[in-house]
Amino acid sequence: MHVLYFHQHFSTPAGSTGTRSYEMAQRLIARGHKVTMVCGSGQMASSGLQEEPVNGMRKGTVDNIDVVEFCLPYSNYDSFLKRSWIFVLFAWRSVKLALQLRYDLLFATSTPLTAGIPGIVASVLRRKRFVFEVRDLWPELPREMGVITNPMILAAMSALEWLSYHTAHACIGLSPGIVQGIVRLGIHSEKVGMIPNGCDLDLFNPDNGEFLRPVGVDKDDFVAIFSGAHGIANGLDAVLDAAAELKRKGRNDIKLVFIGDGRLKPALVKRATDEALDNCLFLNPVPKMKLTAYLRGADAGLMILDNIPAFYYGTSPNKFFDYIAIGLPVINNYPGWLAGIITENSCGCAVEPENPKSFAESLEKLADNPELAKQMGINARALAVREFNRKDLGDMFVDFLEKAYQH
Repeated sequence: MHVLYFHQHFSTPAGSTGTRSYEMAQRLIARGHKVTMVCGSGQMASSGLQEEPVNGMRKGTVDNIDVVEFCLPYSNYDSFLKRSWIFVLFAWRSVKLALQLRYDLLFATSTPLTAGIPGIVASVLRRKRFVFEVRDLWPELPREMGVITNPMILAAMSALEWLSYHTAHACIGLSPGIVQGIVRLGIHSEKVGMIPNGCDLDLFNPDNGEFLRPVGVDKDDFVAIFSGAHGIANGLDAVLDAAAELKRKGRNDIKLVFIGDGRLKPALVKRATDEALDNCLFLNPVPKMKLTAYLRGADAGLMILDNIPAFYYGTSPNKFFDYIAIGLPVINNYPGWLAGIITENSCGCAVEPENPKSFAESLEKLADNPELAKQMGINARALAVREFNRKDLGDMFVDFLEKAYQH
């Protein structure tokens, strides 16, 4: 089976963003299938291609994946209008490929929602098998966040969402809420699979690899790390609120480390400087290999999102699975699916949203009880091995695509 795989934000492990599509492509190849990956140029992503572009495109083979990279640079710092235009351009160029290339099954993963457009066209015009993977529910999330308010744009996005689901021969959701959202729009539950993000148990090995502590962290400090985008959805002011609580209590032995980038990072850095929150340290994005070293040198992972109900069951964040894979207790600041997993498996602390006092108290609890923190970390790693091994999830993914192709 030749899979034409569309992921605008695809990255190899050399990049500083999620590698789910890379891992899934590797599982397809290991099972004897061929993969052509179509992607854009991301600020934090790395396609692995180094060739000079020809007609705005790079082509080559990276780790046995045939890669087509459209030179359409994307950055979280760009305006909403510019990012939307990049999404449209990527979809347009993807449609042309979907109509020209020879392949057996088209697979597209969001976000953005426009990722589904080449699949819709290929399904309708070429009768190609199409599987659509939904990483976030659009337009539900931007509507609840208030990022998009124009009723015409929201209506157009709702229509595109409906078309993507109904022209696909099968859909994959990354969390329970996403699966429910797909089924709610009239897709039979048998055509929808849940395959969450998973844990790279080899790369994120807690006992084997480099160990790093950021400059500014003392030997005996308790370090809690947030890794990922610094955007509106992430709600990272909640961490600074907790940092202010810790400063008021004189807990200078607890350091909060931010690794990543995003549109709100300058404002977060400025606030920390203005409020003399020297217990907050900001680092630039790092490749996955170096991120693992920082996580090994940490004492807890921070799973932070803004208090938006659509997030409660509608997300499957990479960072959570990285934290538990490397054996870190997780502090989570919003209710829902992940909070339930943390509580049920005793692998961290689920705190109330918008409650900096409770957030700070959870950090103090782990800092003051190293044996408890250690046991929670052991529980986290055990959970990763037992339920979220990426190799197992990758095999589920290949099984799902093979079934979709055959039926």
